[in-house]
Amino acid sequence: MTDKVYNVLILCTGNSARSILGEALINHLGQGRFKGYSAGSQPAGKVNPYALKTLEKHGIDSSGYRSKSWDEFGVAGAPQMDFVFTVCGSAAGETCPLWPGTPLRAHWGLEDPAGVGSNDDEAMAAFATAYQIIHRRVSRFVALDIAAMSEDELKAELAAIGKA
Repeated sequence: MTDKVYNVLILCTGNSARSILGEALINHLGQGRFKGYSAGSQPAGKVNPYALKTLEKHGIDSSGYRSKSWDEFGVAGAPQMDFVFTVCGSAAGETCPLWPGTPLRAHWGLEDPAGVGSNDDEAMAAFATAYQIIHRRVSRFVALDIAAMSEDELKAELAAIGKA
């Protein structure tokens, strides 16, 4: 086992909902082995309040999250990423951002809960579903013995996590 802290960037288009949940869960479940970040190709400029409410409901600190451009991670001095996961919905017609460089990448698509529902209960139900899916995927990811896996094994496992 290594003491390395792995940097993980969760990307989506708006960086207001799914990627924020992913960032928070990487930091929460990663127990110091992982440092989560999130960004968007076309950031919304604000975090969806239902994402913050969902985190709070699960006892995860919701302070400090902000919607930001992925450009922040391409400048000198930005953290070097070990993993980049896109969470754009594959069937929603969204444009998922691409990430250049050498981090291991995987697509963990899921439907965007933002804008779902006509009332608070329906919106919170959509966010609860997204949270459960992301939680399951992040839990499986942070449990991996990354240092003991070959790159091919790791790529296959990351792809499988995105389909689960």
